[in-house]
Amino acid sequence: MNKNLRDLFHNSWIEIALRWILGITFIYASYYKIMSPTDFAKIVYGYNLFPGVLINLIAIILPFMELISGLALLLGIYPRSAALIINGLLLAFIFILTINILRGYEFDCGCFSTKEAGSPKLMVARDIIYLIMGLQVFLFNGARKGCLIRLDRTI
Repeated sequence: MNKNLRDLFHNSWIEIALRWILGITFIYASYYKIMSPTDFAKIVYGYNLFPGVLINLIAIILPFMELISGLALLLGIYPRSAALIINGLLLAFIFILTINILRGYEFDCGCFSTKEAGSPKLMVARDIIYLIMGLQVFLFNGARKGCLIRLDRTI
């Protein structure tokens, strides 16, 4: 691997910037869902992918997973674990959005607002960029800056 590229991937300032960007993004994304779980449940129902008995559970638990994981990234509390959770959520979001794009459904993503309207293809592209950022945070093996709690062992 090119030395400049390797230095870029091992730069702790880039890692903390990506961690904060993802953390703030997921905290912000959780806000409207937590404040309006009924509207978010309607959006989840609109995806037409989940059994009816799970809709309310998803609409209540998912925003708090986003909030807690985002706070963990922002504060540096087990950042690798938080990045793993966020990457799992992002993979699920990409999968769900892609399925509905392939079905030709018109839908509201509900990512940052319960009233959001946007291009689903752009939402998938945005989530892929976030996933790449999350992978960088997850795979980072250097000394992390600004962490309250972290595990120092590497994978």
